[in-house]
Amino acid sequence: MAGTLHVVGTPIGNLGDLTERARTVLASVGLVACEDTRRTGRLLAHLGIAVPMRSLFAGNEAERTVEVLGALRAGTDVALVSDAGMPGISDPGFPLVRACIAEGIAVVAVPGPSAVTAALVVSGFPMDRFVFEGFLPRAGAARRERLAALAHEERTTVLFESPRRTPALLEVIARTCGDRRVALARELTKIHEEVLRGRASEVLASLGGAEPRGEVVVVVEGAAPVAADLATLVAEA
Repeated sequence: MAGTLHVVGTPIGNLGDLTERARTVLASVGLVACEDTRRTGRLLAHLGIAVPMRSLFAGNEAERTVEVLGALRAGTDVALVSDAGMPGISDPGFPLVRACIAEGIAVVAVPGPSAVTAALVVSGFPMDRFVFEGFLPRAGAARRERLAALAHEERTTVLFESPRRTPALLEVIARTCGDRRVALARELTKIHEEVLRGRASEVLASLGGAEPRGEVVVVVEGAAPVAADLATLVAEA
């Protein structure tokens, strides 16, 4: 009988956010597939759990998916975790989940912390309908196309962005999206958690030309029903 793949949410900063169910599952499985064995190893050590681990990240995801599938076929229960949050949400894991479903292997979610929902609920923007865009392309036409879509989007939008590119993102939103209101959340659940709210130009000014420190999530207010002219989006983001 095949094992079960448990997709386990882990803390995005505060270890106190790990659920009791997640702790129990991590202690009971025969294998933990994780983005970084060093980081997950520290979490397991903190919990007093000793379980074999296999790394599964973007660079080895294809081959490790095959390996983990083999363990599941042999009857081993596996926990899939990422460095933080829910696996597969802008993190490795989706190919393994899809492969398990295709083979009829049970996939069970063990819900946990998520930077997406954490940033959304503190943004002050409507939460009944929203869209998650993940990481934008770094540059070029692909980035411009995604930003053009953002200018049209009437739902609240949640974005991941690197601290280095965050000021440029805010500048583009201010320039091409009607200076939409945003909430910039950084270091969520950690000691230095901070949420900056206001027009994109105001949040940009509050940074004083510096890159925000730590992990960043940008939540963008939805567009008004009548979209603005997007001609200016031809410029580089």
